[in-house]
Amino acid sequence: MNKVKLLFRIFIFCILTVITQIGGLVYLLTLYIFRFLNDKVENKVVLAVLKLTSFIVLYLIATFIIVPPVASLFGRVPLPMFSSNHLKPLNRITCLLNRNYVKPDLKSAVLNASVKMNKKYPGTEVSYLDACFPFINKFPLIPHLSHNDGKKLDLAFFYIDKSSGQEGDESPSFIGYGICEEPRSGEVNTAEFCNDKGYLQYSFLKYIIPQNKKSDFKFDAERTRILVELLANEEAVSKIFIEPHLKQRLSLQSGKIRFHGCQAVRHDDHIHFQIK
Repeated sequence: MNKVKLLFRIFIFCILTVITQIGGLVYLLTLYIFRFLNDKVENKVVLAVLKLTSFIVLYLIATFIIVPPVASLFGRVPLPMFSSNHLKPLNRITCLLNRNYVKPDLKSAVLNASVKMNKKYPGTEVSYLDACFPFINKFPLIPHLSHNDGKKLDLAFFYIDKSSGQEGDESPSFIGYGICEEPRSGEVNTAEFCNDKGYLQYSFLKYIIPQNKKSDFKFDAERTRILVELLANEEAVSKIFIEPHLKQRLSLQSGKIRFHGCQAVRHDDHIHFQIK
């Protein structure tokens, strides 16, 4: 094997591992299949399709059949890929990438909150964003600093569709991050403070996530406030991060609600909470 091919394979392995945790291992397994296909298939287009298909099939088998029971041995369980007890992923790609694993206590806390939200606001479903990978404490979930032990989960804000005036479960951001509810005049501006201190990563998502849908949605302050309060009332929940100006605006009083620090990224586009 020449050096270029070896470096390419190492690169693919690293990228798949960083993004999905298990993808690199699946890729190594499919290399044996690739070797067999190289001997049997001469047409390069057909060969490429078969290689890609074999990887996808093995990856899906690993993700949905093998990983969940093995992850339980590490004390982690998957959040639902489809709506369950009024909890769902904002984007199902989160589940395909294995970024939806948490400790059972965290799952119970967020399910309790989502059921209570639906009782108070019929039809409401709570949308989750990134959680953690299924295996190994301290294995980083990039770009997050702390989502590495099954004890952290991000939730999407609630919004109102401006065209219909109806409460909904959609988000102006396709990943739930990067479209911020900016501080108003007279409110503390932590983003400006952190940027002035040199923490340039603090607002970086705002500049890479398309903002074209922001004008179609209105931040639903009432439902978002109630969701934060429900989470704060869960005994297992130890901390909730939301931008200080939103804590002020929403009149949130719980001592569990804290500032996350300038070393992180801004939290006026989502809710972060964690268990003890």
